[in-house]
Amino acid sequence: MSKSRKNEFSPNDHVVYPAHGVGQIVSIEKQEVAGFELELFVISFEKDKMTLRVPTHKAEEVGMRSLSSPDVVAHAMKTLKGKAKVKKAMWSRRAQEYEQKINSGDLIAIAEVVRDLHRADDQREQSYSERQLYEAALERLTREIAAVGGNDEVAAAKEIDDVLVSRAAAA
Repeated sequence: MSKSRKNEFSPNDHVVYPAHGVGQIVSIEKQEVAGFELELFVISFEKDKMTLRVPTHKAEEVGMRSLSSPDVVAHAMKTLKGKAKVKKAMWSRRAQEYEQKINSGDLIAIAEVVRDLHRADDQREQSYSERQLYEAALERLTREIAAVGGNDEVAAAKEIDDVLVSRAAAA
């Protein structure tokens, strides 16, 4: 692995870690683990009050990536406007698929989960597990859109909600 590839992230960069969403690299530190010198990204997830240390040489392998481009965000918003695609599979199978999409770190896949699980006020109530998945996906989507746009999460949440509400009104 070349040196330039390893250091594509630097302190203060916002990154997406698939299993946790948007975090910020606080520093890059060296640590000795089992007799080996390791270089680690120290990533802070402020909202979750969590710090994660990722070996720099494993960052790409675990799926860590830079924030999405504005084009990808626009595509995700367009995905939200689409018609919900709810498969007829059993809920446990669909829940697994939704969970995989959320943890993939792929903004478009996360937007699909939000779109598919969103309920308008006049629709039937969501089950507890549906609501949990929906809220997890919505939070990931909101955080990344806020980080990309440089606005706060409240503004990003309103933007997403406006799209979802307009979609429901058009249906």
